[in-house]
Amino acid sequence: MKANRAMQRAVTIALAVSAVLLAAPLAASADDAKSGNPKFLSLDKNKDGFLTKDEVREIRGDYAKAFDQADDNKDGRLDQDEFLKAESIHHRMITGKYVEDSVITTKVKAALLKEPKLKSMDVSVETYNGEVLLSGFVRDQAQREAAKKAATRVAGVTSVKDAMVVRN
Repeated sequence: MKANRAMQRAVTIALAVSAVLLAAPLAASADDAKSGNPKFLSLDKNKDGFLTKDEVREIRGDYAKAFDQADDNKDGRLDQDEFLKAESIHHRMITGKYVEDSVITTKVKAALLKEPKLKSMDVSVETYNGEVLLSGFVRDQAQREAAKKAATRVAGVTSVKDAMVVRN
């Protein structure tokens, strides 16, 4: 029951974040259509009205995928309309990763609750790009190992980092 509520809360938060992230580029696009998108103009180093992959290389994240998807005419360049599309795709990709991490965190917490050897532990779970960080306190080494194994078994977990402390 707690796991379901936590999952619902994580999805609700992720959807709210998604709405905020997607609203910004869309709201800006109407004003930018008159004067040109400032971000586009700042990235267009050679001022030819198009962006190449070299010009957008400084954008963090996996922008190359968004670039390829938005390049409608497959000429290896983005005009301003294609750039807006790429920005939207990129924001969705970032939001999707956030949602995935939230879901993984919730599933790991549920797995820890189900683990019989871990009833009295105080372990925090954080996830970034599928990497799970377990921190907090456990009674003994057996609880530590049980927590790591439970987290490792969750789908989507790429690695588990152990920052737990054994209480004496």
